Amino acid sequence: MAKVLIPTPLRQYAEKQSAVDLNGATVGDVLAALTSRYGELKRHLYTDEGRLRSFVNVYVNDEDIRFLDKDKTGLQDGDTVSIVPSIAGGTAAVADPVAAPVTLSKEEILRYSRHLIIPEVGMDGQLKLKQAKVLLIGAGGLGAPLGLYLAAAGVGRIGMVDFDTVDFTNLQRQVIHGTKDVGRKKLDSAAESMMDINPHVQIDKHETALTSENALEILKDYDIVIDGTDNFPTRYLVNDACVLLGKPNVYGSIFRFEGQATVFAYEDGPCYRCLYPEPPPPGLVPSCAEGGVLGILPGTIGLIQATEAVKLILGIGEPLVGRLLLYDALTMRFRELKLRKDPGCPVCGEHRTITKLIDYQEFCGIPQHAPETLANAADIEPRDVKAKIDKGDRFVLIDVREPHEWQIGHIPQAKLIPLGELPKRINELDSADEIIAHCKSGARSAKAVEFLQQSGFKKVRNMKGGILAWSDQVDPSVPKY
Repeated sequence: MAKVLIPTPLRQYAEKQSAVDLNGATVGDVLAALTSRYGELKRHLYTDEGRLRSFVNVYVNDEDIRFLDKDKTGLQDGDTVSIVPSIAGGTAAVADPVAAPVTLSKEEILRYSRHLIIPEVGMDGQLKLKQAKVLLIGAGGLGAPLGLYLAAAGVGRIGMVDFDTVDFTNLQRQVIHGTKDVGRKKLDSAAESMMDINPHVQIDKHETALTSENALEILKDYDIVIDGTDNFPTRYLVNDACVLLGKPNVYGSIFRFEGQATVFAYEDGPCYRCLYPEPPPPGLVPSCAEGGVLGILPGTIGLIQATEAVKLILGIGEPLVGRLLLYDALTMRFRELKLRKDPGCPVCGEHRTITKLIDYQEFCGIPQHAPETLANAADIEPRDVKAKIDKGDRFVLIDVREPHEWQIGHIPQAKLIPLGELPKRINELDSADEIIAHCKSGARSAKAVEFLQQSGFKKVRNMKGGILAWSDQVDPSVPKY
């Protein structure tokens, strides 16, 4: 009997189970038993043709089955099968031979004294940190601890790419910003906090979205790139740019109570595409804004990323190259899985087909100018939903959020049917009725509308902007979150 570990994003389709024990001689047998027990898991793990999806990796103990016998990989009693879906490096920094010699002032020597007395750092190591150039992609959850601790460590030049402003919802985890910063540009708030910690560092502010047009130009001046992004197009963009430029990519990702960290694109190590050749379909993997995140979690993962960056700069220790670190905050367990470089990888493999940056929105199935679909053609404004309620129109309003979100605030006339439960509760709905679905911001309810349309429901619409827009347009007493 093998234990199958189910990651957080998929637990909603497995009756909230984090692990199940299943019989099977091979990985394929066990996954078949798993998807037979939890039918909704099948479409998330397999394509319509029955192939395991490329953005879902399966490990037996710590080995990737792609490098074993794939789904025919044999299992022994007590083996652990891990499902790892995508959630949406020597010394890397060397002194410029023509640059002026770098020294530490008396104040800096005092400031960094606890580093200087460590033999593995010492004066030489602290000078390496001072000469290092590190780029942070994002000044949010992961970027917050990264910025604070890299500045405190004395990394001489830190670049930050971000174009967002501070929001109240950021403050639960983005500790580089404060209440007084709400409404300010994140770059300005973050830079102010970092300079307060250490006025000896240089902060480069890149107030822009990272794109295929500007990524190579922005990344080229830095030794190490640290990925703190929250969407798949930018993750693939950062990866490809790092590979093309030969820059280490210190990767981290977070969701609810789980995090991942590794170092991609370092020397002969794997890149992000080696782990996840293709992105998940749009909307399949919820963002932190939709699924939530424990506020402390980005601190843990961000500090792991910061530690890896400092190790790379100093050239000490064993970097997380070829190793994927998994962290589960609920059980307070760290696990490690082996990563291998894929010889067939299109960007870092033996026969590369990607030699320049591409359109990553399109690659991830999110074209910037998408044609109108049935779902978005059926949008309805919250104020119009309220008008229908006031007029006494006959329709069914369904809330596809989770029960804990319903407790935060809800529309009294709504019926709660969480998105993950919709397929098995569809019999509670009548296709003859007009149905309006809503969630927090409109993304999950759009998926619900699409599912219902595919199931034969003709009169189904999506409340645009979700309950956040309802709070803005109709009832400000409903809390925003």
